[in-house]
Amino acid sequence: MTTEETILEILKYTIPALVVMLTCYSIVQRFLNTQLRQKQVEMLRENQEITVRLRLQAYERLALFVERSHPRNLIPRVYVQGMTVADLQQALFYNIKGEFEHNLSQQIYVTPGVWGLVRNVKEQEQNMINSIAQQLPPDAPAKDLHMRIVDYVVGTEGELPSEIALKAINEEARRILSFGALE
Repeated sequence: MTTEETILEILKYTIPALVVMLTCYSIVQRFLNTQLRQKQVEMLRENQEITVRLRLQAYERLALFVERSHPRNLIPRVYVQGMTVADLQQALFYNIKGEFEHNLSQQIYVTPGVWGLVRNVKEQEQNMINSIAQQLPPDAPAKDLHMRIVDYVVGTEGELPSEIALKAINEEARRILSFGALE
């Protein structure tokens, strides 16, 4: 047998083996890529469900903050007979600040617009309380401050900041419920 015949004999076995090996490699590679994509889609779906749940909980907590910060809900919760204007003002500030700080972490789950509205509610409520309290002597009965705040809230034309924030929170929560976390 000559060298050429030996090479041809080797090629006769090697080429089909290489074709089979490349075909197997290609099939296994496609299979693994398909499996990887399926796992990624499954993980994305699971993560999206968790994200939607967390975002909805954040909107719930912020809606609760806005409601609890509204004077009609806040004053009856902190008002105690015998308080002075200064006492009630301090208690209202402390309560609003505490509620807000308790919900600070929710800003990572909501849009900047909603978070800005929530922060605005806090500031507006505190400014309103401050403004009204400054019109009264600090040692006056807290009932005077209470009544003036109620009069202000009732007499305000248009929507209060808390009502605007609640509408925005509800709208975004509705959008999340409808479309999921893909935004």
